[in-house]
Amino acid sequence: MQTPPATPLFSAAIAGSLPKPAWLSETKKLWPQWKTEGDELKQAKADATLLWMKMQEDAGLDVIGDGEQSRQHFVHGFLEQVEGIDFEHKVKMGIRDNRYDAMVPQVVSALKLKGRVHAAEARLLRAHTTKKIKFTLPGPMTIVDTVADQFYGDKVKMAMAFAELLNQEALALQADGVDIIQFDEPAFNVYMKEAADWGVRALERAAQDLTCTTAVHICYGYGIKANTDWKETLGEEWRQYETVFPALAKSTIRQVSLECYHSHVPPHLMALLEGKDVMVGVIDVASDEIETPEQVADTIGKALKYVPKNRLIPCTNCGLAPMDREVALKKLQALGAGAALARERYK
Repeated sequence: MQTPPATPLFSAAIAGSLPKPAWLSETKKLWPQWKTEGDELKQAKADATLLWMKMQEDAGLDVIGDGEQSRQHFVHGFLEQVEGIDFEHKVKMGIRDNRYDAMVPQVVSALKLKGRVHAAEARLLRAHTTKKIKFTLPGPMTIVDTVADQFYGDKVKMAMAFAELLNQEALALQADGVDIIQFDEPAFNVYMKEAADWGVRALERAAQDLTCTTAVHICYGYGIKANTDWKETLGEEWRQYETVFPALAKSTIRQVSLECYHSHVPPHLMALLEGKDVMVGVIDVASDEIETPEQVADTIGKALKYVPKNRLIPCTNCGLAPMDREVALKKLQALGAGAALARERYK
């Protein structure tokens, strides 16, 4: 196994998901249906992953992800390999503090992994790039907010049970050669006080004993009308990060991913993450308008007022899964070119 090279200043990365090709699944959906099954589906997932790896490298990105090509959904892709969850009898439940309803599986007995979850994807990544690789997992608090509990009777207890399973898979991913393991926690922007309390504790349990780089991604949601409508209610300043950032600054998690470009997050809130690497969202995932390299570099410049340049990682605001493939590709190219421009401008 080759040792990945050191990443340059402003090493660009994606938050996680990328659009699935039309030959793999439905397009422009957060919950797409697969076009095939069995061994043919397994091969199609691998082919799509290799395609997007190539596109990320060609766009000049420095940290490569799998684009979550093998997962129908960022949470359920993990849950499908967990014993104790009933997918056959889903129930309707309010998600993200009842922002929208979803049909969710039920936790009906003690949780246990069936085996490895993402070994094939991680090993494919490691085998086909010499760059650093990042792998994403759902965070325990967000999982708890995406399943119906019929067994534990306590959110914190169930979150810690999920955190233990996430930790098992994360340690195995590290052994597969993954350089960065990122936990996605959109629920941190919804249940702010709980996030600062037990949410961060559960996150640290999920990352326990990892020696690779650990990260958490906190977004405002995207891809469906309920999320767009919710954002419209948040006013001129989005200050949700203000509650959880101090707790994360004290945590063992090394990187924090946040929305910036075209959001209403006050940039000075980034200063609350002193001592952490900050993945600054410089690409808007809620618009098809393609950013210019100059706009990306300008956003990086604004963030540099609050984040040391050796700790700033240009990133997408969130995933790009429901976007048109060509739009997503052009946004990746803008991200890579903007990071390169920023290296020249702010060296």
